[in-house]
Amino acid sequence: MSYPRAWIEEIARYEGQDVELRGWLEARRSSGKLHFLQVRDGTGTIQCVMFKGDVPEEIFEEADHLPLESSIKIRGTVRADARAPIGYELAVKEMEVVSRALPDYPIGRKEHGVAFLMDHRHLWLRSNRQRVIMAVRHTIVKAIRDFFDERGFRLVDAPIFTPAACEGTTTLFEVPYFDLGHAYLTQSGQLYGEAAAMAYGKIYTFGPTFRAEKSKTRRHLTEFWMVEPEVAFMELDEDMDLAEDFLVHIVERVLDKHRRDLERILERDVSKLEAVKKPFPRITYDDAIRILHEMGNETPWGEDFGGDEETLLASRFDRPVIVHRFPAQTKAFYFKRDPNDERLALGMDVLAPEGYGEIIGGGQREDDLDTLIRRLEEHDLPREPFEWYLDLRRWGSVPHAGFGLGLERTVAWICGLHHVRETIPFPRMMERITP
Repeated sequence: MSYPRAWIEEIARYEGQDVELRGWLEARRSSGKLHFLQVRDGTGTIQCVMFKGDVPEEIFEEADHLPLESSIKIRGTVRADARAPIGYELAVKEMEVVSRALPDYPIGRKEHGVAFLMDHRHLWLRSNRQRVIMAVRHTIVKAIRDFFDERGFRLVDAPIFTPAACEGTTTLFEVPYFDLGHAYLTQSGQLYGEAAAMAYGKIYTFGPTFRAEKSKTRRHLTEFWMVEPEVAFMELDEDMDLAEDFLVHIVERVLDKHRRDLERILERDVSKLEAVKKPFPRITYDDAIRILHEMGNETPWGEDFGGDEETLLASRFDRPVIVHRFPAQTKAFYFKRDPNDERLALGMDVLAPEGYGEIIGGGQREDDLDTLIRRLEEHDLPREPFEWYLDLRRWGSVPHAGFGLGLERTVAWICGLHHVRETIPFPRMMERITP
């Protein structure tokens, strides 16, 4: 008999029907004439109930001794069951073993340390918790693309090899590059995004970026993904509007698709995400310094904010807060200065609530040629690698702005994770480059 193949996440469509599931044995227990097999297929886990009288004797016996993570095909009838975690179970009629696993699967039911789990990341990805995190990541990626695509932005792929720094030169990964000397792994697609914005009006880049920052905090990876919109004829206030709309869109999409798994499996307090509505509070850097001082943090004016400061500031609000007009000395060379105060850059950071820190950084770019040349000199950057970038100010320069959103920090915040290492399939950190 032929059974239609079903995926667990869509199992409700097949209530009362016979189907075939293909997956892996995640857990099992027996109760006399019954076996309860927990089977996952990557989209979810379902309990498959095998009654001794419903299957051949040898199949019932094999199920009782089948090692965890054996790959199997299970055929049977989908039944509604309010007691089941997903509301359905499968009454087994047939089982076929595709591959019998070895008996010593490394990740058992006992508690494992983070180092052990990271060493076995290739297997840890199979857990229910990791399945949900990666599903949320997938939804966020799609929400990002949909947001910009539906608003007429053009996707532009920025190069990963670059000839010079975009941010600080101390955080570059240097690699040999044939007869041309050395290249660097990109820190950001922004400079190339500016060129594309001058060609197409509104664009976004979305890809991996690299920072050789010697940091071991829970917010840092050496390889991460970043989406960076850039818009011609846009100034700082519109840039903040765009960031606000963008984050609201992402959170709404995740809640719509993953609310139950966030609550049940990740134990996320979704009321914190429900509060992510417009308008976001907007405060100047000066306001932020005053708030910090009131809260007992004595960060002097002119210093950038670290994790502690960002956490304190965000604790005053129930949704993301936008801090804008930072001291120019804390920002990269390409930031435009505030025409009302030369000390300030027209930059903004969006700080996530609950201690997750900066998830968006951006602002208005310097559009004047002579000023930009002067900024390169002030930052001790060589002019030659940036000549193409200066060309954008020579021919058709306009006010323009954009920002970058770090995907992994966003996933960590929305999922309520302590560390970003769980937000990417195979994290790269100072002390880890395997598996």
